[in-house]
Amino acid sequence: MFAIPLAPDAELRPLEPWQSAEFFAHIQRARAQVDRWIQFAAASPDPLSARLMLQRYADKQAGDSGRIYGIWAEDVLVGGCMFPTFDADMGVCEIGVWTEPAGQGRGLITAAVRHLLDYALLDRGLERAEWHCSPANDRSWAVAKRVGMTAEGVLRSAYVHNGVRQDMQIWAILRDEWITVRDTEG
Repeated sequence: MFAIPLAPDAELRPLEPWQSAEFFAHIQRARAQVDRWIQFAAASPDPLSARLMLQRYADKQAGDSGRIYGIWAEDVLVGGCMFPTFDADMGVCEIGVWTEPAGQGRGLITAAVRHLLDYALLDRGLERAEWHCSPANDRSWAVAKRVGMTAEGVLRSAYVHNGVRQDMQIWAILRDEWITVRDTEG
């Protein structure tokens, strides 16, 4: 199986429809934390919808318009990252992440995001990678900042979450900036 080491006991792997039972169990553990910020977990309220979500991402991957990966620590799915959008023609993608409490505080999300940035900006030659989050989600925008992204602004009242209009903070990094970050990291 394809896997990228993130830490001695953790790795990044594709998350596929055949793993929907494991994905649903993970989403159940992550739900209270994730639902505070995004509707990702709410989109999988039962095992069938979890499978359908993974199938949508499999279809996106087949069409080169998105991908989803899981983060396993000690062989347990504890989080993940994805390209909700991936537009090779326009040279732009968005990276998104989520985690359950067992996946926090170990640098796994940051390590996974670095791999996605390498793939999008270096391997595929996209020009821009974006990060969208609530300005109140300190943990999320801290990852964007840690990988060298620039806060570009806030879209006021950009979407509805849990029945309330929310602002969306936009972060981004360009390919040349990512190359510079990678060169300085050694």
